[in-house]
Amino acid sequence: MNNFSIGNLNLSVPIVQGGMGVGISLSGLAAAVANEGGVGVISCAGIGLLYKEKSKDYFEASIFGLKEEIRKAKEKAKGVIGVNIMVALTDFSDMVKTAIAAKADIIFAGAGLPMDLPSFLKKDSTTKLVPIVSSVRAAMIICEKWIKNYNYVPDAIVLEGPKAGGHLGFKSEQITDEHFSLEEILPDLVSHIRTLEETHNRKIPIIAGGGIYDGKEMKKILDMGASAVQIGTLFVTTEECDASLEFKNSYIKAQEKDIEIIRSPVGLPGRAIGSRFLDRVKNGLEKPAKCNFHCIKTCDYTKSPYCIIIALYNAFRGNFNRGYAFCGSNAYKAEKIMTVKETIKLLMDDMKK
Repeated sequence: MNNFSIGNLNLSVPIVQGGMGVGISLSGLAAAVANEGGVGVISCAGIGLLYKEKSKDYFEASIFGLKEEIRKAKEKAKGVIGVNIMVALTDFSDMVKTAIAAKADIIFAGAGLPMDLPSFLKKDSTTKLVPIVSSVRAAMIICEKWIKNYNYVPDAIVLEGPKAGGHLGFKSEQITDEHFSLEEILPDLVSHIRTLEETHNRKIPIIAGGGIYDGKEMKKILDMGASAVQIGTLFVTTEECDASLEFKNSYIKAQEKDIEIIRSPVGLPGRAIGSRFLDRVKNGLEKPAKCNFHCIKTCDYTKSPYCIIIALYNAFRGNFNRGYAFCGSNAYKAEKIMTVKETIKLLMDDMKK
């Protein structure tokens, strides 16, 4: 029951590690998860900042950085390595092309509808394509477009519920509405995808995520028809996570009341741990004077309350006076830092109880 496949990629544990930027899930965390039989995922969001010494041009640095992180992950790992690419990124196309050329095993694309993702594949491409959605409607729109325009059936689908960390594909009022919970949406998606599978005679695994923090939650979601779960928050407090120790400790120190829904400059609500920086944002004290990167298509710095890429980069480095940490709804449950191996074993053992 623990095995699942994405095309010809066989996984021994039904876990996909969520892509977390800026700099939270890079080659270190991705390789560690892949080596335990799950899907390790590199986030390319803001990666150009981490490699700014390689080029003064942010977009050139991003291409270099993604190539380098995929290379390092593949050197360290014997398993499956994916890349998370936000559709909202200005350099979405470059990041997709780079991931495919570097032979990333999977591209996970969310924060927007990746309507033209299959168009980037070459005849010899081996990269699998997996959209991230928050509704059945979005999933079916993508499936219909891919099949009609490219004769391409998604290799899997990630369904993210409203308890996820970071940017959420829900309206603010839907986040606490039980009608939009993962448990409510998942069975409907399973039903629709089964029909699609029968029509096209191929398996389309559903990977469900958002707020899953223990083996019992995992088992419940798998019993509802998901082939695997996506987990991000739980992997932040691992030794192999690429974030600073200060970032990891922000999860361990957090209480449930500290976790809040914010409005991101990306134009979506997001879940984060409250910080001094976010307090300043609420008081209108973080207005950006200029835009150095234009990293997000929808971001207009003249109307934005702050620069999100700089805020997340500062948090990655542990500076919460100038940034904040995105997190899932259960981040406050973190108690200590463990290895990825210990974390996955705990999940799998807990699931079998």
